[in-house]
Amino acid sequence: MRLIKKLIHPEVKAVTGAILTRRAARGIVLREQSILLLYTERYNDFSFPGGGVAEGEDLIDGLRRELEEETGAQNVRVQRNYGYIEETRPHRRGGYELMNMTSHFFLCDIDPELRTTKMEDYETANGMRPVWVDLDEAITHNRAVIDRREASMGLSIQRETFMLEELANERAKVA
Repeated sequence: MRLIKKLIHPEVKAVTGAILTRRAARGIVLREQSILLLYTERYNDFSFPGGGVAEGEDLIDGLRRELEEETGAQNVRVQRNYGYIEETRPHRRGGYELMNMTSHFFLCDIDPELRTTKMEDYETANGMRPVWVDLDEAITHNRAVIDRREASMGLSIQRETFMLEELANERAKVA
């Protein structure tokens, strides 16, 4: 697995105090110029489907579970590991001051039709929904949210936008 990037959230001034360590698996599902992402109304951003992997859970099993729950994807086929991003960001819950998140990204294929999602309550409350969107449009949208410093902006938008740009750059090299 290749390290894509180490990110430290702009709000992190020092890497000290209680740090929660978390692993996540995230899917990259491409169809021509479109990518399957999650749009979240609360944060007004696009993000990769996927999420936290439980202690002892296999990354691929967690990835399949998350893709099925969040997007309704069926028959998830992992093509290859794209790499991972190590991220340190604020986390002010459960007695922790910071979170160290390692997000593993995988290129995947899925069946053409998305079925009904099985979102967690907080995801539904946040207005999260799967969408097929043009890769460049998703980047432009997220960049505009970052540039405007929207009050609703979530902590993961830097990671997600960096990864979208990484994919766009790779696509440009191949073209």
